[in-house]
Amino acid sequence: MINNNWLSLHRHSIINTTHLLIQDIVKVLIVDDEQDICEILQYNLETEGYEVTTANSAEEALELTLTDYSLILLDVMMGEMSGFEMARKMKANPQWENIPIIFITALDTEDDIVKGLNIGADDYIAKPLSIKEVKARVAAVLRRNKNVAYVQEDKVKYEGLIIDQSAKTASLNGTPLQLTKLEFELLLLFLMNPQKVFTREELLDRCWPHDICVIDRTVDVNITRLRKKIGEYGKQIKTRVGYGYYFEN
Repeated sequence: MINNNWLSLHRHSIINTTHLLIQDIVKVLIVDDEQDICEILQYNLETEGYEVTTANSAEEALELTLTDYSLILLDVMMGEMSGFEMARKMKANPQWENIPIIFITALDTEDDIVKGLNIGADDYIAKPLSIKEVKARVAAVLRRNKNVAYVQEDKVKYEGLIIDQSAKTASLNGTPLQLTKLEFELLLLFLMNPQKVFTREELLDRCWPHDICVIDRTVDVNITRLRKKIGEYGKQIKTRVGYGYYFEN
């Protein structure tokens, strides 16, 4: 369902680069079974500087490399798999769980909105849509998530920190980091799970070989070394007293 302003905005929109300064191309995926809505959203978001891909079903979207996208606009009521179901699949997958989602749907009751947000959506826009509102909400969600680490192919990137999972290398602002295997695994775990607090026991279980015996203090020593090696980002590995460590984004 499209309000009367859509087509005029579609025809007369002007590129305005002052709304959002994009250093790297921001890729947005639109998933909606109404092709006209996909086309209008794609056109108007591209005028804002985004690179936009569309899919007409959740099944089609899941065939794409979702980690390429910084944001997904997801319709709820579609074919066999609903947007809610696709979102649940994404939130259950460690590689996809941090990709922001905005639901776009005609389901606009309080219960529907709460359901969508509880699944993990970052925002919820009811149809009929206003292009101005969509643009504003997309920009707002991207601003809130600008420091989230994203996985692109086998690379995890958080600002100037880049981890290549295939090559087992890490770099800081383009300069290779000399990390031990343990430090590499710790950094990867933190970047893939921002804000999640890991106890020392969890870190030992997930990053250390199981055939050796180490004490909790070993974790502290390696965290201290890692903080020093990643320079300005070292301060973002926080200690939650009595619990463990986490990476603050």
